[in-house]
Amino acid sequence: MNKWIWLLPLAFLVGIGAQYGLQKTEPEGFTTTLSTTDNPNTELFDPSDSRIRVIYFGFTRCPDVCPTSLAMLSGALNQLDESELQQIRPIFISLDPDRDDAALAHQYAQYFHPAIEGMSGSLETTKKLAQRYGVIFQKTELEGSELDYTLDHNSYFYFIDAQGNLMTKVPHALSPAPVLAAIKTITKS
Repeated sequence: MNKWIWLLPLAFLVGIGAQYGLQKTEPEGFTTTLSTTDNPNTELFDPSDSRIRVIYFGFTRCPDVCPTSLAMLSGALNQLDESELQQIRPIFISLDPDRDDAALAHQYAQYFHPAIEGMSGSLETTKKLAQRYGVIFQKTELEGSELDYTLDHNSYFYFIDAQGNLMTKVPHALSPAPVLAAIKTITKS
């Protein structure tokens, strides 16, 4: 048994090295560039813009969850006073960049509330963001449909600071109350 004891320190060192390597795969100050109608190179995480990002990931052809969620976000935004509204940056990011360019994402977001920005990016950027925050989405082919495919995805509002750090997330709701409560809690601190 003693001849195997040397493996313990080796295993420990390999584990530390793997952890260090995994932490370094994402650069410090995680930044991502997306497109908006005004700017094809909008930096999502700009430290000079201290507003809290309230991000919803979805797609414009979503039949039910996305419109309901964005309506709840709109309901929450309508209950904020001007000083609270100035502290947040509500954003809709399309998970379907093949069909949703920046103009369509923006038009869709604006339908729900004029403060919600619509953004789109490359599929690579979208996947990177999704992985970063635990957004799960999958393309599902729709045989015989003019849509060709849909996207199955989870539904959360992600509250993210200017450096890209997740502060909290709020699941899909049928009332603006949970989103409003999260906004008020974060804007008070």
